[in-house]
Amino acid sequence: MEERTYYFNGRYVPASEAVIPVSHPGYRRADTVFDTERTVNGEVFRLEAHLERLFRSLKAVRIDLGLSIVEFAEVIREVVRRNEPLLDAYGDFWVTQLVSRGPHRNVLEPSPPTVTVVVDPLPFWRFAHLYEQGAHLVTPSTRRTAPEALDPKIKTTDRLNLVMAEIEAKQVDPEAYPLLLDDQGNLTEIVSGNLFLVSEGVARTPGSRSILQGVTRQTTIDLAHSLDISVVEQDLQPYDLYVAEEAFVTTTSFCVLPVARFNGAPVGRNVPGPFTRRLTVAWSDLLGLDIVAQAQRYADH
Repeated sequence: MEERTYYFNGRYVPASEAVIPVSHPGYRRADTVFDTERTVNGEVFRLEAHLERLFRSLKAVRIDLGLSIVEFAEVIREVVRRNEPLLDAYGDFWVTQLVSRGPHRNVLEPSPPTVTVVVDPLPFWRFAHLYEQGAHLVTPSTRRTAPEALDPKIKTTDRLNLVMAEIEAKQVDPEAYPLLLDDQGNLTEIVSGNLFLVSEGVARTPGSRSILQGVTRQTTIDLAHSLDISVVEQDLQPYDLYVAEEAFVTTTSFCVLPVARFNGAPVGRNVPGPFTRRLTVAWSDLLGLDIVAQAQRYADH
């Protein structure tokens, strides 16, 4: 298959040429922020919203990209255009931007940042079957990094606690998603995604203190409102998920997935539940494609 094209420090290069030295702070210290989108029929979905979040992360960690949002958006779209011949095989792309602080002797005087834009095939094989079967969420002993240590609104590659949480969850069930608790025992988020549960006819989702403010999460909230579904942001405990009428998770790649089990216990009576079904249809209408059918079609690619 044809090699993918990446953007790397001002040039469009074959993926194999986008390399950094092992001494780079992005590698040695995880001194990198990133963001990720998906394409829809070859167009990057909600790119501006993702870039606004990326630029907030950059500002928070004091990295100057050297490009405006408009300029960087055009770079990203050009990367997608250069990889269009691969769309028939992939279905759609994951598009990721990584911005690392440049090498330095003094952290206050770094060299220009290392800027990379990569495309990968959307991993439909990971989740296509879960639209009907539902996901299994497992709470690991590893807790979500406290906002006092590193604010979760900053999307950084410093994700070791999420990796450890994923290891713990997959030792219980190889297909499980870890659902992390915060230091107070509240539900926070899955790795790279957000949680919603339904109780008393209301969709409830953890507040923003210990979660990444997901673009897909906000889009789901907007879609829920358009369907006259009430959404409340609040602290939630494991008990709330055990007794929920239904639950679902949201993220860039799959948009929305039903939850079937929580720590081995069934969630709700039907999977997917009625709210999840309505939101899946709403997501498909918004994107202009059947998200379930697309995932099932490309799951074996």
